[in-house]
Amino acid sequence: MAESSSSSSSPSPTEEIVRLIKRLSAYVTFKMSGLFSTSIRNLVLSLDLSISISKSPFFIASVIGSGGGFGFPMVGISRTDSRSIGAIAGLAIAVIFTWRAIRTPGRPQRRQPKRRMQSGETSNAAAQSNLASIPPDVTSPREDTAVQDVVDQFFQPVKPTLGQIVRQKLSEGRKVTCRLLGVILEESSPEELQKQVTVRSSVLEVLLEITKYCDLYLMERVLDDESEAKVLQALESAGVFSSGGLVKDKVLFCSTEIGRTSFVRQLEPDWHIDTNPEISTQLARFIKYQLHVSAVKPERTAPNVFTSQSIEQFFGCT
Repeated sequence: MAESSSSSSSPSPTEEIVRLIKRLSAYVTFKMSGLFSTSIRNLVLSLDLSISISKSPFFIASVIGSGGGFGFPMVGISRTDSRSIGAIAGLAIAVIFTWRAIRTPGRPQRRQPKRRMQSGETSNAAAQSNLASIPPDVTSPREDTAVQDVVDQFFQPVKPTLGQIVRQKLSEGRKVTCRLLGVILEESSPEELQKQVTVRSSVLEVLLEITKYCDLYLMERVLDDESEAKVLQALESAGVFSSGGLVKDKVLFCSTEIGRTSFVRQLEPDWHIDTNPEISTQLARFIKYQLHVSAVKPERTAPNVFTSQSIEQFFGCT
């Protein structure tokens, strides 16, 4: 509370300046009045002295001798009084100008008038504004087409290789068993093998990729030894054994369908490929995955049995 009362009673800087000027004015007034009274008194004494001197005989003789001029020094205000008057007058002038400087508010700055643009400058500015308003990505149709072609080529999705597709489809399976009739060979029955054996050319690429990543076994039911020899000769002529992934010892033959089922169960592959739906149904409980190849898509017998019209179609080669 004491601090607030003291701060409210303290005078502002403007009030202090006003009080100082009032004191200076009173001091100047006092000094001027004393000065004028002293000067008047001295002036009266000087006049009396001049009158008395002019009446004396010496003054008349001096005037006559000098040719009408005054030969005596003029008596006036002393040198000290003139200095005091100058100092007081200068102080008064300084006080007046200081007061006017305090009272006069600052003049507002004059706003500089905008320079009118000439016609040439106006047109150039308009052209620049139009260029600035155009988006930077706007180009000609030819440039857009060329750029789009480059972008499409650069960001074109990479097509997976057949080996990648095979591994993905087989779910990284390491052992595969496959029937020959209707899958690898054009023939579809053991009776046809007695006459001729033809390897399907469209399946060779997929077959070779499977041998690179998996342990592949081929098996089929035949009626005689001659059919077995014909099958091995056809596979060798087609280049199935040239890659080294598949050898003749992994081509198995039997005389019944049950024998093929036994082969599969003994080998315990990750995948088995067959065309007989009955065998696929029987092996569904023992084999992890199966591919049933059939021209007519049958009903799915088990969740781990997949169907396709051909082995190459299953792996996306057609």
